[in-house]
Amino acid sequence: MKRHQQWIISGLLAAVCSSAAWAQTPPPPPPAEPGHPHHPAGQMDMEKWHEKARERMAKRQAELHDQLKITAAQEGVWKTFIQSMEPKMPPKPRDPHEMDKLNAVERMEKNLDGMREHQAQMQTRLTAMKNLYAALNPEQQKIFDEQHKRIKKEMQDRMAKQMMRRDPPAPDRP
Repeated sequence: MKRHQQWIISGLLAAVCSSAAWAQTPPPPPPAEPGHPHHPAGQMDMEKWHEKARERMAKRQAELHDQLKITAAQEGVWKTFIQSMEPKMPPKPRDPHEMDKLNAVERMEKNLDGMREHQAQMQTRLTAMKNLYAALNPEQQKIFDEQHKRIKKEMQDRMAKQMMRRDPPAPDRP
């Protein structure tokens, strides 16, 4: 009988411990880094944040210009390319009260209009990139391709890092 009681007690203890582990909630994600517009301690306005982004972009563009060794003959298409890449301020958020007055079809049309505007901007950038790429010699194209891959990878890594801050992985469970 004593053995049976020990078995029940150890089983109950294991059940309580495992249910306590399952009931634990993951810690909240850490806040955005200081200086980020969503950091709660010192919210920087979006204009300042975009200005810093423009500065970083200008620095990278200058580095790429030097790496590509852009010639005087290529300078015109380079400038057109750089102008097409100029970050645009995001449109002001729509007034939720105004959006509430619209029916579902009208709201969908507003969203589609925004997507069309974004697509038009991307098409302008693609055209400028094609013109620049056509003006580059094969060695410059190789450098451009490598840099574009590197920047894409950095962006993906940065986005993954931000996603991990917002939604950390669940703890390992037995």
